[in-house]
Amino acid sequence: MGTITTPDGIEIFYKDWGSGQPIVFSHGWPLSSDDWDAQMMFFLLHGYRVIAHDRRGHGRSTQTADGHDMDHYADDLAALTSELDLHDAIHVGHSTGGGEVAHYLARHGEDRVAKAALISAVPPLMVQTEANPGGLPKEVFDGLQVQVATRRSQFYRELPEGPFYGFNRPGVEPSEAVIANWWRQGMMGGAKAHYDGIVAFSQTDFTGDLQKITVPVLVMHGDDDQVVPYEDSGPLSAKLLVNGTLKTYPGFPHGMPTTEAETINKDLLEFIRS
Repeated sequence: MGTITTPDGIEIFYKDWGSGQPIVFSHGWPLSSDDWDAQMMFFLLHGYRVIAHDRRGHGRSTQTADGHDMDHYADDLAALTSELDLHDAIHVGHSTGGGEVAHYLARHGEDRVAKAALISAVPPLMVQTEANPGGLPKEVFDGLQVQVATRRSQFYRELPEGPFYGFNRPGVEPSEAVIANWWRQGMMGGAKAHYDGIVAFSQTDFTGDLQKITVPVLVMHGDDDQVVPYEDSGPLSAKLLVNGTLKTYPGFPHGMPTTEAETINKDLLEFIRS
């Protein structure tokens, strides 16, 4: 574990375990690299080098007031891959991290990259616009910002207790440990970063980014995702990618890398080895 310093002076915390082909994990909002524990350990034990960082303003990285946008997120990831001199890397992004991966590949090129996977990811565009009538109204995301600004700790209990992991669905047994771990990660980060990050993940249009990517990309999405609706994300992203493959998971929630880790890890491993 260590830190790098970005060109604008931000310290980015990262974990770097093992050896072999590198797999780089980009986490979702408002979490940290800890959200990848199940994947990091699985792939480490399968002989891969596993790397995950805390996005600026999140986890153990600098709680800066500025730079909480996709350009900075992608540039921070590029700084990390350059500092570690990674080659032939697999990039895996969940939710907002999927947007970060897509923007990184389009903005910084694919010279260091072999493949990528987008899990429950925000591309191509979440917010409703004239060109994206199926998106969610901007008022939905404005409401999330109000929650972060006024009652963050309580909000960070309600989200994992409900739609994030599908614990609000009939017959689904909530896990207090999973809920508490989500809250812990969220409260480690900065409120300003999380507030601004809502705009970054909801209003960034990744259409052009997806069209530029040529490496193989596995798009993994649950059709019961209550956070990033399936029909407006996974299938559309797969169609925009030059070399994209969509894998749909019936009934899986947004946080499926945690609650459905066994399935997700198996499918990721198969994709990486293919």
